[in-house]
Amino acid sequence: MFVRIDLESDVPIYTQLTNQIMEGIATGELQPGEALPSVRSLAADLGINLHTVNKAYTILKDSGFIQIHRQKGAVVQSGGMPPADDAYKERLAEALRPMAAESLGRGMSLEDWLTICRASFEQLKAKREGRPI
Repeated sequence: MFVRIDLESDVPIYTQLTNQIMEGIATGELQPGEALPSVRSLAADLGINLHTVNKAYTILKDSGFIQIHRQKGAVVQSGGMPPADDAYKERLAEALRPMAAESLGRGMSLEDWLTICRASFEQLKAKREGRPI
């Protein structure tokens, strides 16, 4: 998996890293049980602080995406991604609310907003299924 970090972005580096690893797991680019680079190795490869990588790995572990073994290091959760339970759906609604508010404030229609959301979801789904995007 290739990770791209935008050092000029307003999005924190640990969030960029977390999101890209989540996407890799969701699309099947990273398989259950697959080892991730060590914190030191990934930090060195990306030219970022190792505490930044550690923070991303901790978030992924706490969210159930990865396991951290003392001997094996970080590996993708062997059971696959956690289910979309009620707690996840609540977190999703909370995360989407500020984007919905900004879109509404900018005059975007519900139809346009849903079209963009649907397109993002479908692109990831196509990638996971090996279909052209």
